[in-house]
Amino acid sequence: MAPKFTVEQADVLRRIGLVAGEEVRFRRADRGRWQSGRISGVERDGSITVHDSHGAARSLRPERLEVQRPGRRGRPVWIPVTEVAVTWEQLTLF
Repeated sequence: MAPKFTVEQADVLRRIGLVAGEEVRFRRADRGRWQSGRISGVERDGSITVHDSHGAARSLRPERLEVQRPGRRGRPVWIPVTEVAVTWEQLTLF
């Protein structure tokens, strides 16, 4: 079953430079390989809710997640969510 997004959750994610349903990757503590999932919201404590490929929900700290963004040469690269949250907003000119 696909997660449902509220307008508030989508707005909070947008403010930190993420999109509801966007693919992320993370590592579980008991496993060394990367696992993929989809973002579904932000919790009150600042953790990000991710649904893995089996539909299980996990609340993970932003520093444990990576998202794909265009690199210097335009090729998608995985970068930590903490870097996206810092660099997402552009200043207004006037």
